[in-house]
Amino acid sequence: MCEVFISADPQSYDSRTRSVRLHGVVTSIRLENLFWQVLEEIAQRDNMGVVQLIEKLYDELVAARGEVGNFASFLRVSALRYEALQAQGRIPADNNVAIRSLDAQAVLYALPPGWGRAARVAAAR
Repeated sequence: MCEVFISADPQSYDSRTRSVRLHGVVTSIRLENLFWQVLEEIAQRDNMGVVQLIEKLYDELVAARGEVGNFASFLRVSALRYEALQAQGRIPADNNVAIRSLDAQAVLYALPPGWGRAARVAAAR
């Protein structure tokens, strides 16, 4: 079992810090290289740079939740969700299909417990 995980290229789990300007404020985000690669893939699908994607995610998170919290962790979870949703066939493997063109409700329908708002709301009842 462990071979599946320990055979990863050490560069993939080395971390890298990028400076990003969010609404005129420069901030640093430190993520492992593999997360940066996934975020770059997501951004490219919608013809954006990774910084543009990060700004968009930040703005939408603030609009939806009113606060950001641990943004680096949010970005890691976003990358993992993307990979998991793609593995489940909810997001097409074809990188020419833009994420913005997908029906979010269809992609998120009946997610496993703990993966989305519906699960959290149901658990609170």
